[in-house]
Amino acid sequence: MRLVMASANAHKALEIAEILIDHEIEPRPDALGEIVEDDDTLEGNARLKATAVCRQTRAPAVADDTGLEVDALGGLPGVRSARFAGDSATDVENVSKLLEDMRQFQPGERTARFRTVAIVVFPDGREVVAHGVVEGSIAVTPRGIGGFGYDSVFVPDQGEGKTFAEMTTDEKNIISHRGRAFRSLATLLNQ
Repeated sequence: MRLVMASANAHKALEIAEILIDHEIEPRPDALGEIVEDDDTLEGNARLKATAVCRQTRAPAVADDTGLEVDALGGLPGVRSARFAGDSATDVENVSKLLEDMRQFQPGERTARFRTVAIVVFPDGREVVAHGVVEGSIAVTPRGIGGFGYDSVFVPDQGEGKTFAEMTTDEKNIISHRGRAFRSLATLLNQ
């Protein structure tokens, strides 16, 4: 199946393409401007992106939205993960803000999870939606050089103590929220 990528994030697009290897993934059209992600849910924001790309290209579009939910922060940054330190924040600024907000919490109080919603929107209005979650905790300091976003401070429960940034892409994709969501999405698309 041919799908057009809705994500403008090159790291995320590469991860998605590596997981959906049975599908032809086309890049997001350059002419498409920024899509405002103003829904208050991950699913809503994923839908906004996929719908905009589907309308522009008249082809099935694939999108996702991901949030990091930290228990000690009442679920923050959640749906605002990419903008936690401000609307134009970089990954480094978001991680710095998170670590500053978490400074008072001890290792047992740093539980968190990554949650991803993946969606394909078709020109006829049909949708296929899948979810992925990975439980873990927030490290005290960044570790590793791989990944992006909060990967350097997220330690998945199943990751042998490594942050996502310390894992190979294959190791991360096997257990990650995005990997789980897109493998589930691929199964649904193949049915």
